[in-house]
Amino acid sequence: MRAVITVIGKDMVGILARVSSVCAENNVNVVEVTQSILQDLFAMIMLVEISKCKIPLPELSEELTKTGKELNLSVHVMHEDIFNSMHRI
Repeated sequence: MRAVITVIGKDMVGILARVSSVCAENNVNVVEVTQSILQDLFAMIMLVEISKCKIPLPELSEELTKTGKELNLSVHVMHEDIFNSMHRI
């Protein structure tokens, strides 16, 4: 099972490290990352493997949302199946 994590906000040092740390603490493996910086806006999409996650996906989402709020970032977590369904034509 996989999930998609999106992060958007003002660019600063350590965003990738903080989000990745929350993932690592919960045994979530980062499979793929893409990020862009547009002027001072940071945007990142992570594809993560959640099959061995220590906590349910809604709790992981809450933890990442909390981390995002601490950094003034918008963080969203979505199961890959839902993400694919939403973006299918």
